[in-house]
Amino acid sequence: MPIYEYRCDSCGFQKEHMQKMSDAPLSVCPACSKDSYTKMVSAAGFQLKGTGWYATDFKGGGAAASSASKPAESAPAAAGCAGGCACHSG
Repeated sequence: MPIYEYRCDSCGFQKEHMQKMSDAPLSVCPACSKDSYTKMVSAAGFQLKGTGWYATDFKGGGAAASSASKPAESAPAAAGCAGGCACHSG
C-alpha cells in the first residue's frame, strides 16, 4: 500500500497515512478537525535507473556465455596439423 503525506492548511499539522490507491483522499484534519486536510505531492522513495534487471542480468545471460566458448572448441585444424599439436591437446 502506498504512503501518502497530508498537511492541514489551517493548523499546519502534517502526517503520513498508508492508504489503498482506491481509497478516497482524507479531508478532515485529525488535529483540529477542520475540513482543510490536503494530500501533498512528494517524491517517490525509490528510483528506477538503467536498462533494467531483466535485460542485463537474466535474459539469455547463461546461453550467450556457453555459445561463445563452443566455436573456439570446434575450430577447424590448421593446415598440416595432424592432431598432436597444442591446439588439439586437452
